Amino acid sequence: MILVLDNIRSTYNVGAILRTAEGFGVEKVILSGYTPRVHDKDLLPHLRDKLDHEIHKTALGAEDMLEIYAVDDIKSELIGLKKQGWQIVGLENNIKNVPIYTLNDPKLKKKLTNKIVLILGEEVNGIDYSLHDIIDLFIEIPMKGQKESFNVSVAAGVALYALNMGG
Repeated sequence: MILVLDNIRSTYNVGAILRTAEGFGVEKVILSGYTPRVHDKDLLPHLRDKLDHEIHKTALGAEDMLEIYAVDDIKSELIGLKKQGWQIVGLENNIKNVPIYTLNDPKLKKKLTNKIVLILGEEVNGIDYSLHDIIDLFIEIPMKGQKESFNVSVAAGVALYALNMGG
């Protein structure tokens, strides 16, 4: 499995997601958009150190155990992965006019392949609409309470657990 963090704002969310991804054996993590980068050589040393420190607070070393890289053009990266046989799956909720499967839908297991790229989008607005046309399948977490969504790091954990257990 490959995990994409696109436009995640919070360093703490990034760190928590990295820790969870490592725990579930995610193969690679791709950072895109304005997602804070870990060990970013393009930043001034004091800014890089600040971001690394904040991400480390929740990643607790997982940031050094995973293959992590950043891309400037996530759409091209995803198209390339599709050509290599990867299935692009978007974790979303409350989207209109698009088929979406809940993680507990028995039909979901039959739709998933064994090479999944899971995209997590911005904390409030979700996955950028410009990526919707290349996403093969949208999934969502069924909610029972009054809130419409989970924190992105919690949602990542729930989705990775469900996908690792076969839907």
